[in-house]
Amino acid sequence: MIMGNITTVTHFIILGFPTLKKLQLLLFVVGLTVYILTLCGHLIIITIVRTDQRLHTPMYFFLSNFSFLEIWYTSNIVPKMLEVFLDKDKTITYTGCITQLYFLITFGTAECFILAIMAYDRYLAICNPLRYPTLMNNKVCLQLAVCAWVGAFIINIPPLVSLCQLPFCGPNEINHFFCDAPPLLKLSCIKPHAAELSNFIVATSVIVSSFLLILVSYIFIIITVLKIPSSSGRQKAFSTCGSHLAVVMIFYGTLMFMYVRPTSNFSVDSVNFNKVVSMFYTVITPLLNPIIYCLRNKEVKEALQKALRGNCQLPSKSSSISGGIMK
Repeated sequence: MIMGNITTVTHFIILGFPTLKKLQLLLFVVGLTVYILTLCGHLIIITIVRTDQRLHTPMYFFLSNFSFLEIWYTSNIVPKMLEVFLDKDKTITYTGCITQLYFLITFGTAECFILAIMAYDRYLAICNPLRYPTLMNNKVCLQLAVCAWVGAFIINIPPLVSLCQLPFCGPNEINHFFCDAPPLLKLSCIKPHAAELSNFIVATSVIVSSFLLILVSYIFIIITVLKIPSSSGRQKAFSTCGSHLAVVMIFYGTLMFMYVRPTSNFSVDSVNFNKVVSMFYTVITPLLNPIIYCLRNKEVKEALQKALRGNCQLPSKSSSISGGIMK
């Protein structure tokens, strides 16, 4: 599109991994396999949480929300990435690119909120077991989940607006496998200081604040658990937090490396390394999360085994672990 003497970009070209040209087919096969396994893993978690009464607790309600988010999060990136790997269509419209970026940061923000809520839920269950059923009832759980979703969409509007105000007049090649903020900002015709600052402030605020809430929650959890006299009680308490803590460490580690820093000029090697890190948190981590919960969480593991055996009989009592530690 030409406006006066300025040519406005109407589409972008996603380069993907141009240095791995000969491995494009292999990358497609591996990427497709990982994507299918990721969808299956999260759908399994959502299904068993809905069908097994032992998992009808706040912890697993938030876990199913997190799995639902992960499905949308990875589905926003992977299909177009696979298309790029096949060299079928590397172009994406301006609107499509902005939309992909907005949903990427929105779903990522919602995941940060949900992980923080899950940590707070464990804090209440372990540190305030007698008041836990009142403090974390069904109404509160639903309100927290809605706030996480709605808040994620609202808080990312300022970076979206500042990005949409930037002119793009060429070049139009995005050196990435999806529309991410740093490589997209580099294509602006003007210095994107306002957009960079807005993106940095929102990303830092969301990641750091939610991580601090998780950190404080676990500090109180550890203090409380160490006061439990029996070793079995301490082990039971820590077992309800292990899988969540593992997911938090993987998720926040990569996010902080990518986004809690100002955008700057990177070398080619640095750009390629950023792609690898992005591949980890957009493709690999969503695959690992259901595996971590299925392997490290006893209740999820038992529910999965029961589903695989085809046993439809459901117990009448809820698990005492999810409701709080009484020892």
